[in-house]
Amino acid sequence: MRKISLLLLFLMAPLLGIIVGFNQQLPQLGIEQKQLIFSVDSLEERTANYQAEVSRLENGISFINEILAEQQRQYEEQQELLQQLAQKSQSQKVKSEEIYEERILAKLGEPFETVRNDRVELKLFSINENGYRGYAAKVKLFDPRAMQVVLAKDTLGETETTSDALERSGAIFGVNGGGFFKVVKDGNQKALPIGNTMIDGELVGGFSPTHDDLFFSGWTKKAELIGGMFKEEADLIRNRPWQGVSFVPMLFQEGRPLPIPEKWQREKHPRTVIGQYANGDILFLVIDGRRKGWSAGISLESLQLKLYDLGIIEAYNLDGGGSSTFVYNGKVINRPSDGRERPVTTNIVIVP
Repeated sequence: MRKISLLLLFLMAPLLGIIVGFNQQLPQLGIEQKQLIFSVDSLEERTANYQAEVSRLENGISFINEILAEQQRQYEEQQELLQQLAQKSQSQKVKSEEIYEERILAKLGEPFETVRNDRVELKLFSINENGYRGYAAKVKLFDPRAMQVVLAKDTLGETETTSDALERSGAIFGVNGGGFFKVVKDGNQKALPIGNTMIDGELVGGFSPTHDDLFFSGWTKKAELIGGMFKEEADLIRNRPWQGVSFVPMLFQEGRPLPIPEKWQREKHPRTVIGQYANGDILFLVIDGRRKGWSAGISLESLQLKLYDLGIIEAYNLDGGGSSTFVYNGKVINRPSDGRERPVTTNIVIVP
């Protein structure tokens, strides 16, 4: 405050000198002293007012600083509380995930093989039920790019076995993918995927409208399983598919079993299925069939019951029959009905 007062007096000193000098000349100029606009008394009064205003501002600034300090203290307390809550929430999340994992494993049993790295966790299980046998693979994706659709020899119209697809792509696990049909073009036989096939966000061979219960099943860049019947390409793209294949019929959506066309309800065949748990884990299921003394196969209705028991919320039937193949680390684990692998147009693989 003392510095401010001295500053004001210093700034006004020239003015005071002029006024004093002018005041001494008043008798000569014939001007009365009371006619001065700024008298010394008025200046002192204004200076006092300025000092009072400065004092008020200083008090206000001090009050604001106190408020800001209190707000900073409260903010730091809130941040500490939020951090504690986040740690507690993360701990609860981890615990919840552990409980969910235990429930899944309680249904699948003990894995006979486990692989884990920074991209994926893969667990393999044997399925042995009344009348059928098969294998399951539960996949936890840390990097969604680890799961891929592979076009046979990377060429439309070609075929290859699942084992060959794994070797060529560097994958550790794989199953056969969508259905296909054969055509003769320019005197050469070609095999083409049915419906729609998508690889890295691009449709292979263009869009094909759904027909005869044919569906598209795939996943987004975040490995969220999607599927449906699409008459228009825009409707398919709206689901943001990244990889996918086509076959019939759909089995589960949003935790509910879907109606099975009567012509497919009760026939027992080898099956290949892709499904997803509520926690995002992917399930591949291959059931052997047409192998007397080993496995007769499974109907789609019974397959739905099995998937429901396993806790699957999304599931789609892939190409089955002699195409059903379950390959791990270069070895065919299941028993294909043809006695050997069938070359197919697409495979779904896990690249570690």
